[in-house]
Amino acid sequence: MPSVEIVAVGTELLLGQLVDTNTPFIASELARAGIDVRATQSVGDNRERIAATVRTSLARAQGVLMTGGLGPTIDDLTREAVCDALEVGTELYEPALRQMEAIFARFGRPMRANNRKQAELPAGCRPLDNPRGTAPGFIAFASDERFVACMPGVPREMKPMLREQVVPFLRERFGARETIVTRVIHTIGLGESEIDHRIADLFGSCENPKIALLAHDFRADVKIMAKASTADEADAMIAPLQTEIVRRLEDGVFGYDADTPASAILRLMRSQQRRLAIAESCTGGRIAAALTSVPGSSQSFAGAVVAYDNAVKISQLGVDAGTLERNGAVSDEVAREMARGARARLGADVALATTGIAGPDGGTAEKPVGLVLFALDDGTENSRVWNFSLEGDRETITQRATVIALNLLWRYAKGQAP
Repeated sequence: MPSVEIVAVGTELLLGQLVDTNTPFIASELARAGIDVRATQSVGDNRERIAATVRTSLARAQGVLMTGGLGPTIDDLTREAVCDALEVGTELYEPALRQMEAIFARFGRPMRANNRKQAELPAGCRPLDNPRGTAPGFIAFASDERFVACMPGVPREMKPMLREQVVPFLRERFGARETIVTRVIHTIGLGESEIDHRIADLFGSCENPKIALLAHDFRADVKIMAKASTADEADAMIAPLQTEIVRRLEDGVFGYDADTPASAILRLMRSQQRRLAIAESCTGGRIAAALTSVPGSSQSFAGAVVAYDNAVKISQLGVDAGTLERNGAVSDEVAREMARGARARLGADVALATTGIAGPDGGTAEKPVGLVLFALDDGTENSRVWNFSLEGDRETITQRATVIALNLLWRYAKGQAP
């Protein structure tokens, strides 16, 4: 079956200075188009290494999709490297040059000589217009008709070029008549090994659709992938397997595909016509950030108080100074008062509070680093406190605490016992 490889160009990717979001986007778009991706890789801004990567990829696949390195600067070398790999020269693409001149004229800036090289494309290539930037893309061809499709690294320029020009080219070239549909089943509060235990027998029995388990951000997802002639056919293949997996994981499934724990919580709160408030100490606003990232969150989320200093706990949440003095900020009593104060002062129906010791300092024998307390208050006997001992560095502890808080809120909103 025809396949392609994806190559992201940029030394900043190898140094960890920039996260490559282009490769997963390209891969997902190709999957939807029914085009197989054989491998993905990153390479730095080095002409010889880029050319070697192109040669290696073309020896394994029918085509290569590349992003990055098409700009005007001295370290933008993708164009030259592709020419080296394919043993072709360059030629001026006049429409791209005219477009660049118009852009610079519109902004009243002089166009430098180095910008011109962006319009010098591999001889015999298929230019890809870029109305959103100055660097055109191109599809260059080897003597055996294998190809290299190069797109800008800037996502807002690359994404429409891929969808509008490159994917149609690939569909036509490969005669792609199938599509790959992916359904993601999101879980929370279930460990990866527990999920594997519950659905292990399904992995070996399924080839199309296939199942994959992905752990990330202290949660785990189950992915179901089906290839069919149409999306509707793929959906029909996925449906019975999805039903069975959800049946086995029901106590931890909060949503599908684009759902997040926060969106699931707010959807439940909205259906119950209740409003939520948050009081955060050790999590530093991360729970509130997750909730407010959901469009329309104001319908169910009243607000939050990040009460890091004890004085803020007292003044903004009404925590009693005597409670703090007797028990310390990291205590069941203070967590309860934080949640109660957030619910009352923000006019919410239910509130969750966090307080803990994220480290690396501040721990004691009684209250070690990693101790995090969560309190939930809804004005009834359901109000309670949970204590967790979390491992890891400061960032890991706060991330894990945020996921635990969302898990507690989701289970509470579902009517489950957290």
